[in-house]
This record gives sequence, structure tokens and C-alpha cells, in this order.
Amino acid sequence: MAAAADRIFGDPQRLHPVAGFGRVAAALERVLWRDSRAAGAVHAAWLVGGVYGTARLADRHWLARTAMVWATLGGRSLERAASAVAHAVADGDLARARALAPALVGRDPDSLDADGLVRAAIESLAENTSDAVVAPLVWTAILGAPGAVAYRAVNTLDAMVGRLDTRYARFGWASARADDIASWPGARLTALLAGLASGEPRAAWRAALRDGPHHPSPNAGLVEAAFAGALGLRLGGRTAYAHGVEDRPVLGDGRPPRRIDWNAERFLCLGDVARDRSDIR
Repeated sequence: MAAAADRIFGDPQRLHPVAGFGRVAAALERVLWRDSRAAGAVHAAWLVGGVYGTARLADRHWLARTAMVWATLGGRSLERAASAVAHAVADGDLARARALAPALVGRDPDSLDADGLVRAAIESLAENTSDAVVAPLVWTAILGAPGAVAYRAVNTLDAMVGRLDTRYARFGWASARADDIASWPGARLTALLAGLASGEPRAAWRAALRDGPHHPSPNAGLVEAAFAGALGLRLGGRTAYAHGVEDRPVLGDGRPPRRIDWNAERFLCLGDVARDRSDIR
């Protein structure tokens, strides 16, 4: 029921629990922040433990359970954000595409041309298919709705403080490592499903196993490489973020993404890559 609610309605438009969690996390950070791993670990433990405990108390009725899992899923909203960027690129409106990109990607949109926007969108779709669709359902299967809520808290903290800049390199260390561990099973299941859904399992899994381990993230790299192999594209390479430029490893054997590849965003939700490969290529 939660998955169906996400597919039909997307994220709650008002009073989203993840947004509320983010505000609480930011307020606690202002109190606890120190340039140390220990302070960051306390910050993460209090927040994730508090969320999990609260979810356990609420986990007594199917309606509350459904609402909690729904709040952890973001597939429909991810699809909408990717589609908006994709159509702006297809229309040649790069200004609009760059304005929309921050809702989908974390890199500097002003540094991206049309091909760069396509590559960024596909890579973000890959990573967030795991983070916002598959992994929450995996943790629901393992620990019920409280497990999904706790996972979403860990993943949100990683997005907030798990960065390698001067403020968070140490304080965000615990959140980043917790996310690496919590996202591990979902990422591998996502890579497996990417190959099956695309009709190109060998190419997807070969790229995932060969190229994924070279990525800085043990989970995002695996999924992005699987998508690259499934789509017959080459992802990765030089990437500009707000904190600087990173040379990411090359993922996949195909050509780099181009503007015509905007239909690749359909890979996330419709499973139409096998039918649309002639369009994508």
C-alpha cells in the first residue's frame, strides 16, 4: 500500500516527515557540532535512535505502518524531477534545465552543458533508485516500518553532513559510514534488478562488478555502473561539485551520454529500456 501511494501521489506535499527530520537534525547540529568524529557519531546516534524508537511506538496499526513506509519512498518524486530536467534538455532550454537540476543532482549545474545534464540525471537516477526506492523496501522487509524510517534517517544525514568539506569531513564521518553500511544490501539488489529490467543483464552486471569498486562510494558506484552497462553508455569522469572538482572513474563501455539520451530517464519507473534501446542509442 505504501508503494502504491508513492506511485500514485509521490511524496507528501505538506508536512513531509523527512523535511521535519532535516530541521531537527540541523538544530541539533548547531548544538553538537565539533570538528571531531565523536561529536558526529553522537549526533547521528541520537537522531537515528530517536527516530527508530518513535517509529516503534507508532508501529501498532496498519495505517501508521503504511504512512511511515510511504514517507520513506521517493520514486515518484524522483521520476518527476528527472522528467522535468529531461524535457528541458530535450527542448534546448538549458537555463531551465540548470535551474531544475539541484532538485535532482548535487553537482554545480552552471558547469553542465546539455550532455553533462543528461549524464548527471542518469547517475542521480541510478543512485536514488537504490536510496529512495529499493533500500527502504529492503529495510521494511528486514525490520518492518521502523527499519525503513531508520534507514531514511541515516540516508538523509549522509546527504546533510556526509561531505568531504572543511566543516563535515570529520563531523559527518559517522553518518557517511552508517549510510555505506545501511545502503549496502539495497544497492546490490538494485544492480541485480537493473540488469534484469533492462534486458542486458550481462552488460549491466559486468560493468557493476568491474567498474563499481573503483568509485568512491561502495554503493553508488555499483548501481551507476550497472545502469551504464544496462543502457550501453559510459558514465563517470570529471565532475564539478560546490566543494571542488573530482575525477570519478569511468563506468561502462559505451559512448558518453548525449542530449538524445533523455529517454533514459524512463528506465527508473517503466522498465522500458529493452523496448526503447533503439531510441536511447
